[in-house]
Amino acid sequence: MSTAVSGKLGKRGTLVIPAELRRRYGLREGSMFIAEATDQGILIKPAVAVPVEVYTPERKAEFLLSTAVDEADYVAARAVVEELGLDPDAIEHHRP
Repeated sequence: MSTAVSGKLGKRGTLVIPAELRRRYGLREGSMFIAEATDQGILIKPAVAVPVEVYTPERKAEFLLSTAVDEADYVAARAVVEELGLDPDAIEHHRP
């Protein structure tokens, strides 16, 4: 369903989106959006910010130790874990 409504461009390029459309698309002050240039003009779409997962040194160590494919890889993983300042034997993991 296409709906055309007018808005207003303010100082510094501030775009006022009519309340009807803000409600329909769940837009609030501070909401993120994407502005895309198209052949018909500017397409404005709501955007979603996905948080980036941040791993702790312990989680990195667990991953390194648990994903080793053979004994040589496991020995190398232990060395990296020690470089992280952690004791490989204190990290819960599955040895190959």
